[in-house]
Order: sequence, then C-alpha cells, then structure tokens
Amino acid sequence: MDNSAKKLAGVLPVFQTPYHDDESIDAATLGREIQWLYDCGADGIVMAMVSEVLRLDTLERRELAELACKFGRERGAVVISVGAESSKSAEGYAQHAEANGAAAVMAIPPVSVAIGEDELLRYYERIIGAIEIPVIVQDASGYVGRPMPIAMQARLMNSFGRERVLFKPEATPIGPRLSALRDGTKGEARIFEGTGGIALLDSHRRGIVGTMPGADLIKGIVALWRALEAKDEKRAYELSLPISSLVAVQNSLDAFLAIEKYLLVKQGIFKNTLVRGPVGYALDEETRREVDRLFDLVLCAVGSV
Repeated sequence: MDNSAKKLAGVLPVFQTPYHDDESIDAATLGREIQWLYDCGADGIVMAMVSEVLRLDTLERRELAELACKFGRERGAVVISVGAESSKSAEGYAQHAEANGAAAVMAIPPVSVAIGEDELLRYYERIIGAIEIPVIVQDASGYVGRPMPIAMQARLMNSFGRERVLFKPEATPIGPRLSALRDGTKGEARIFEGTGGIALLDSHRRGIVGTMPGADLIKGIVALWRALEAKDEKRAYELSLPISSLVAVQNSLDAFLAIEKYLLVKQGIFKNTLVRGPVGYALDEETRREVDRLFDLVLCAVGSV
C-alpha cells in the first residue's frame, strides 16, 4: 500500500517501548506488540510520548522509528513523533521518518524554552516544508510545555491545507479547546483525541477523526470507537465508563508508562515493566489492585471475559 494512501483516522495507538534488562530496545517484543495491536483492530500505530522518545538518544530514536515503520507500515498508517529542541533536529527526524515509510509525523514544540507565537510558527513551517507527508501538530501541554495558541494552529492549517496539517490537542480544558480549534478552522481541522480515551466520547461528539490512546487498552478503545461510529450510545457508555475510570488513575506521563507497561505484561505482550529512569511514579500494591479491578471491568464491557 502506498503510504500516501493510508488513512489517518480511527484508532492509532501509541506503542510502548519494550526494553531488555540492560535497557536496550527489545525489537522482538516491539514487533509482537505492534502485530498484536493490529490484530486487536488498530488502524495504525504511533511513536510518541509514551514510547519514551524523550528518554532515547538520537541513534535510539532513529532506530525505534525504523523498527516501527518496518513492523507497522504494511498493515496501517505509521506516525512518528519528531518534535525536538531545535528546528534542525526536528527537520532531520521528519526526513528520516518519511524515508523509512511513515505515513505522517507528529511534533510537539520544544520543551526547554518558552517561545513566542511567531517562532513557534516558524518551527512548524520548517518541519512541514522539509517533507511531503502530513504533519500532526501536538499540543502536549497536558504533560509538558505550554498550551499553543488556537489562532496559530489555524494559521498553519490555512497556509498548508487540511491534508498536510492535522492536530492532536491535549491542552486543558480538553473539550472547549478542541471545539475552539474546530471552530477556528471553520470545521476543517482533522483532529485526534489524545487523552488515553478518557475524553473520547465527548471528543467524538465534537468532530474528531480518530484517537491516539495507549496500547494497553486497545481492545476497549477499538470497541468504544466502533460503538461511537455506529452511534450506539448505550454501548459507548458501557465501554467509556470503565475505560475512563482506569485512565483517571494515570495522572502523569510516568503513571501512564508504569500502568500501561504493567497491563502489557498482564496481557502477555511484554516481558517486563522497565521504564527508563529517573521516574516520577512507581506503581504501588494498592494502586495495582485497583488497576486490576478496573481492567477486569473494561474486559467485561468489551466481552473478552
């Protein structure tokens, strides 16, 4: 399948990065994870924040992008995160992703410096100008950085078109800002939900084209997305409530990493729960028991148990 023809819509989970005991990337487990995601109904895969991109060195980041494209591009759209602390680095990551068969790239702004709107605009313009595949503008301020101006994002889309510029807004409040971006682009913006699924039901009503959850809840998210697309509100609520309860436990980036890797081990996909340190969250026994209870409720809602 031609990369340019791959659909950027539906359920595109952000995969977690598995490690060997020495913290090197476990390529075999990554390949198993990606194929499992597709087998569970994913429309594509994404390498992004919960893939621990900020904890990889440059060579590892390129290696992970190459592996993601190798394992994922034949079955769906592969999106590679290319955000960096310099425009030159981001441009290089974007060109590397395109050369390896990515269907699109996604970019957060630099996180080490607060930049103004004009400089932010130039940063994204340079990434877009360096490649021919679409760029997803990610406002990751729910985890890192500051919220991006809606007007600036709309200006990017108006300049390059809705097929070249897409969005993953994660600034709070999620719903109102998503609607503001939609309305600021006259309903033209193609927007992905990026809250792990906790705001998926509400976001779907506001006109998103897809969602980028973590890998651990793929069965629940796929079932929820299909219920939403079928306008089956009763089924959507049955799925959304336990999913939202479980995602609510994951209240930081490191909490997402710890719990998602725990659930991937629980499902037989990962061999261990290694997260590169230093970490700001550790899964304690009482939280683990609650995660187990909530995960069982998600599986019951899906009909897997």
